[in-house]
Amino acid sequence: MQHTAAAADTAQPKGFVAKLLADKHSVPLSIALHLVPGALIVGVYAVLGAPISRAIGAPIFLAWAIALVVVLFPLLFGLLWLGKRQTGKYTLGGGVVRYRGKPFSRGKITLIGIGLMLYMTIVSLSLAGLDAWTYEHLFSWVTFESSGSSGLTYLDGFDKDVVLTTLLFCGPFTGFILPLIEEYYFRGFLLSRLPQLGRWAPLFNTALFSIYHFWAIWTVPSKIIFLLPGVWFVWGKHDIRASIWMHPGSALLMTVVGATMFALGVM
Repeated sequence: MQHTAAAADTAQPKGFVAKLLADKHSVPLSIALHLVPGALIVGVYAVLGAPISRAIGAPIFLAWAIALVVVLFPLLFGLLWLGKRQTGKYTLGGGVVRYRGKPFSRGKITLIGIGLMLYMTIVSLSLAGLDAWTYEHLFSWVTFESSGSSGLTYLDGFDKDVVLTTLLFCGPFTGFILPLIEEYYFRGFLLSRLPQLGRWAPLFNTALFSIYHFWAIWTVPSKIIFLLPGVWFVWGKHDIRASIWMHPGSALLMTVVGATMFALGVM
């Protein structure tokens, strides 16, 4: 009898957990769920990441990687915990992370995903000038150690071996695992719970995800441009694999190519 009651309680979450698992998030709740993780990342960077990076003489890139890991890994566990509340076991299923039904064949989604990955990679690199202009004209007052119009500011001023070691250490996280967690959270969990916004949902989600990157706030316009097609596709076709190919895929591609070019002295 006690076991049956416990199972019923697990199947029917209440209070704030029920609000999180609902089919629709209110706009204020959704804004908070989009932006609070970014604020926490900045806080962890200031309190933990930056002091560690300075103490060991590593590029400030390590500080941001530490901050992202400290915030996003618990965020992933939170999604798994919601799955446990919903199903009784730790899982991203049970309606927690959606758009995982695989409506497209593996071959078709691979071709679509590669197209989106190349689009994001090429467009993001081509918009570096826009990022520089936005920083210099609107956000030069932002004084993080990694702030600047160059995309490599967070690596400046360090020996090649130190930079390469940092990139190799952080690469698996910043180059794939952390972007993957972001896709599960921002697309599979948050985007899927904005039915009341209709066709505005992808833009709403993309804009807030871009702003979530408070540590590079001047990149918001370019992020909206190169992320929106993939987010729109996921929203319309309900297949999160497209944005996984696009975002973690592009991050992995640029990490591997960038580290290789740096090791060879090309950049």
